[in-house]
Amino acid sequence: MMRGMGNMQGMMKQMQKMQKEMVKAQDELNAKEFTGSSTNDLVTVTFTGDKKMQAMTINPELIDPEDPEMLQDMIVLAVNDAITKITKETDQTMGKYTKGLPGM
Repeated sequence: MMRGMGNMQGMMKQMQKMQKEMVKAQDELNAKEFTGSSTNDLVTVTFTGDKKMQAMTINPELIDPEDPEMLQDMIVLAVNDAITKITKETDQTMGKYTKGLPGM
């Protein structure tokens, strides 16, 4: 009977260790900066890993009052590029913890 309790305690310690590692990995991702850019880097944006925009740079040549749609399109491209990079790295980093877990 006691033998099963030892295994349970060992499993609980492993789960606690894994949880601490997951929190640390997520914190590191959240602190990391990701830069996305549009075609020819006309617009660049910088996000943190928790998807908060920190900066945006727009090449002045892109600002045309006659064509605001071009600027809007370039901003969307840059933001989507940054979000894609964040998602990819998050999946790679956190996937090792959630792989094989039901509901993850």
